[in-house]
Amino acid sequence: MASTVTSDQDSPDVEVPIAVDPQEEIPAQIPIHSEAPQDEPSQNRPQRKQGGRREKHRLKKDVLPEQDLDKGIVGWEGQDDPEYPRNYTSLRKWTILSLVSSMTLISPFASSVFAPAVRFADVDFNNTSTILGAFVVSAYVLGYAVGPLFLSPLSEIYGRRIVLSIASLHFVVWQIGCALAPNISSLIVFRLLTGMGGSACLTIGGGTIADLFEKEQRGLAMSIFTAGPLFGPVLGPICGGFIAQGAGWRWVFWTLLIVAATCTGLILIFYRETNHAVLIRQKTRRLARDLERDDLTSCYDNVLDRRSARTLLSRSLGRPLKMLFLSPIVGLLAIYVAVIFGCLYLLFTTITTVFQETYHWSPDLTGLAYIGLGLGLMCGQALFGLTSDRIVVRLTEANNDVYQPEMRLTMCLLFAFFVPISFFWYGWSIEAKAQWVVPIIGLLPFGFGMIGIFTSIQTYIIDAYSQYAASGIAAVTVTRSFFGAFLPLAGPSLYRSLGYGWGNSLLGFLTLALIPAPVLLRQYGGSLRQRYPVELG
Repeated sequence: MASTVTSDQDSPDVEVPIAVDPQEEIPAQIPIHSEAPQDEPSQNRPQRKQGGRREKHRLKKDVLPEQDLDKGIVGWEGQDDPEYPRNYTSLRKWTILSLVSSMTLISPFASSVFAPAVRFADVDFNNTSTILGAFVVSAYVLGYAVGPLFLSPLSEIYGRRIVLSIASLHFVVWQIGCALAPNISSLIVFRLLTGMGGSACLTIGGGTIADLFEKEQRGLAMSIFTAGPLFGPVLGPICGGFIAQGAGWRWVFWTLLIVAATCTGLILIFYRETNHAVLIRQKTRRLARDLERDDLTSCYDNVLDRRSARTLLSRSLGRPLKMLFLSPIVGLLAIYVAVIFGCLYLLFTTITTVFQETYHWSPDLTGLAYIGLGLGLMCGQALFGLTSDRIVVRLTEANNDVYQPEMRLTMCLLFAFFVPISFFWYGWSIEAKAQWVVPIIGLLPFGFGMIGIFTSIQTYIIDAYSQYAASGIAAVTVTRSFFGAFLPLAGPSLYRSLGYGWGNSLLGFLTLALIPAPVLLRQYGGSLRQRYPVELG
């Protein structure tokens, strides 16, 4: 029987036949060591100083498929191969992560920066529909639902660097269209196209983290990466209000163009490929040319990899949807994340109205109402980044050094209750017309809870479905983006019918009712993964 590997050694965007489940087998042609190198005992247990103090948190490393040219297999040059992304220097790793995280901040920033400026555009375009005005903001998020379906498989075929670079350029170019839009319909279309390009960093970022970092390092890396999609939408309205009031709503997009073009230029210069299979594929072509050997194959190749790019693309497009409907874990978590994400953008489209009509704030000051959300995100990110990996390592030690991906959901349970609390606080303080600082503080628990929920779930999917992690992340991204695009359209009628007190209470009860989802998966997720294995072909 072939050896098996029970962890996530392959990059999540590259769905190859290397096992990530105890029941799967590694193809016989891939030479894998059956145990960790003898000179690295620290990989198995955390190192300790005298007195029992922990020196460094470590879980067992994944074993790499090594090169064997006698058998025609191209792989890594040993377990310490410096070309293997997880063996990069810390400076190189964090530089790459910083680049993709910067774009991951700018792209969600662009999703909400226009919210305070909608009323200025409505005047210019003679638009009187509140739903159409709200859709100008949320149409961008609809692009997030479409983009990952294409960008995820494209990054599997051609690599992360080329896809991220082209998509970022696409994002930059369509900012010009938004700035020059002649009517509200064209502005909506241009915002949709901009969102499609801006979704690349969100789709590729999770795979980049899995490429670069070991399991015990991913919590911190993911908390930094996830900060962008959560901080960006909060910072957007704060800046957008001042820009629209001082320079006009079109300068919102000219400003985005300048910032995004700068970040894209840095990506083009400094970002390096991290996709494991693509790196070995490039090495295979190089060796085949230098050694004049046509029989060489990548250790990540299988029958499907030898098909055409068109076949791979068509096969991969349906994977996120299959993950969504065939895996009860991914489906349940996707709905949970989507509801919270939709509520976030519903707040974005209504906070402006609330503080301008109820508290008579000017458009430039309205963006400051999002400070409560931002403070909550900062506190949540700090707590998660400091404790997540440590908790996972300690839970693993308590479980006889056996790591289970469901351990990632422990933090999710701690953060989940803050979201419904925020809706009740925020809604009824507005209904009672309390001092303006009260509803702003009421938004703080929402930001605090949301970042813990999102980061825990994304890291869990990467660890639990390493072989199909890109499809799992794409499934969650597509679902939450649809909710983020269309749920805000229900905001005006919801609050018109129920008022801000009961309207927000309805959202609070909804998010409260979904908390059992991560609770059940924390307890029974392992059994569900065995009962419903993901086989996407």
